[in-house]
Amino acid sequence: MMSERSLKSSIIAWGWTLSLFLLVSYLICIAFGLLAPERFHMHEAWEPLLPGYEWLTLPGFLAGAIGSFLYGWYIAVIVVPLYRYFR
Repeated sequence: MMSERSLKSSIIAWGWTLSLFLLVSYLICIAFGLLAPERFHMHEAWEPLLPGYEWLTLPGFLAGAIGSFLYGWYIAVIVVPLYRYFR
């Protein structure tokens, strides 16, 4: 049987891991979009996934960064307990 503390520490570890992974991935895609020709841009893929995201605006960039980071926590809060339950 899992302890409440163990579950909480797993969620925290996975929350930070996934959030930083998604944030770094987002930043890499933005950098790629600035360097690559327009036909290779990924910003059209981010727009439906990140509310408030808009290409090449400061508010849009910040909304995308915050959204990416929060998605990591959302995944951790949902997936870790489910994984532990089924494991």
